Amino acid sequence: MSVVFAFVGSVFAQLPKVTLKDISGKAVTTDTLNNGGKPFIIDFFATWCKPCNRELDAIAEVYEDWVEETGVKIFAVSIDQAQNINKVKPLVDNHGWDYDVLLDPNSDLKQALGIQMIPYVLIVDGQGNIVYKHNGYTDGAENELIEKVRELVKSEE
Repeated sequence: MSVVFAFVGSVFAQLPKVTLKDISGKAVTTDTLNNGGKPFIIDFFATWCKPCNRELDAIAEVYEDWVEETGVKIFAVSIDQAQNINKVKPLVDNHGWDYDVLLDPNSDLKQALGIQMIPYVLIVDGQGNIVYKHNGYTDGAENELIEKVRELVKSEE
């Protein structure tokens, strides 16, 4: 599996406007996602995607420390199709993931961002600009993720 790291040059992309639902069924418009001026991470996953689940598990182990250190927030976006959507909440609960979970059963957000494969991670800065993209997961990739967040936090201070 190839791993791609890329900073999105000096032209920052904004999140597209797509309406998804959170895990409790409330509508969420993606262009309004924010973290009170702090960076946030959007992590695309599916219940059937083993590398996705490994990545979210690895992040879960250090997430509390990340939040304490940088204030980062994670939005986990499930691309499970409608017939599998009922598997998402049990999976999240079973793994103890303390993320804001959004459902993208028609892959509207995934397609709007041009994402081909998962797991796929975006880092969005405090102004809502997509500043980092990464696809695939290898053990330890979460360390690269928090380093990028730390750099952002320092540059925004």
